[in-house]
Amino acid sequence: MDNVVEQITIRPIQDDDSMEELTTLLHRAYKRLGDMGLRYFATHQTVEQTRRRVEQGECFVAVQDGKLIGTIALYTVPGKESPETYRREDTGWFGQFGINPEAQENGLGNRMLRFIEEHAIDRGLRFLALDTSEKATHLIEWYQRHGYQIVEETEWNVTNYRSVVMSKELKSSAE
Repeated sequence: MDNVVEQITIRPIQDDDSMEELTTLLHRAYKRLGDMGLRYFATHQTVEQTRRRVEQGECFVAVQDGKLIGTIALYTVPGKESPETYRREDTGWFGQFGINPEAQENGLGNRMLRFIEEHAIDRGLRFLALDTSEKATHLIEWYQRHGYQIVEETEWNVTNYRSVVMSKELKSSAE
């Protein structure tokens, strides 16, 4: 593993972590998608919206030298508008997954994805899911390389695109 990634700690978000810093991280991480014309919620969410999204799930951050450089959140309580996949009792999903652009391409995204999968297994979940724009083919391909498959489509009222929902059956590293 790259020495840079080894120096990064992934931990639950803490009360003294800055929601402003986390929101800025998300805006920066999703900027490429925004530049593609895709209105992901994380491209423009407010600090208060970030706080609400953190409170709705279990948020984890990647920290290096005291700075937030990555984030991912696990959710298990579906909303009224949630796709069918998210309504399954044995399924969790992740969102607000972002890496600071300067920290991308060094394996941190892979490490954070493995982290959230292991956490979901520890929580007793059998499947882990996500959704992303059908136009973000680079992300779809990346998730497919990690074993996720498209299982349905959905549309959110806060985006300007149709989303694919992807899911993966979880297996512990002992299996």
